[in-house]
Amino acid sequence: MKTKKILIVDDEVHIRILLEQTLEDFEGYGIEILMADNGKKALELIQKEKPDLVFLDVMMPEINGYEVCNTVKNKLKLDNVYIAMLTAKGQEFDKKRGLEAGTDEYFTKPFDPDMIVRRSAAILEIPELM
Repeated sequence: MKTKKILIVDDEVHIRILLEQTLEDFEGYGIEILMADNGKKALELIQKEKPDLVFLDVMMPEINGYEVCNTVKNKLKLDNVYIAMLTAKGQEFDKKRGLEAGTDEYFTKPFDPDMIVRRSAAILEIPELM
C-alpha cells in the first residue's frame, strides 16, 4: 500500500512548524509529512512524491501558490493531489482566484488547528482523527 503524504508549503518557518505540530498525530498512522519553503521546491516535491494533501501558502518566493496550484491541477492534471490553500489573503477576490487556479479548498490564516486536523483526517480517510 502506498504511503500517504502531506506536503506543507509556506515560506514562513513558524507556520511550517505550527502546521507540522498540528498534523504530527498523522505520523502515527504512517503518513509522511514533507515541507517546502517556496513554490519552486513545492512543484518539484509534488511531481516527485505525489502527496495526497498539500497545504499551500499563496504569497511565496519564486512561484506563488496560485501558479503552483494551476500547474498541478491544470497543466500536470494531478487530480489526486488535494490542494488546500492556506493564506492570509482572505478577500472574496483571492478565494475566487484560488478556485480558478484549481484549489480544492481555501483556508485563511490564522487557522483553527482542530479544523485542520478534522479536514485532513476526512481527506486522508482516517476516521480515528476526525
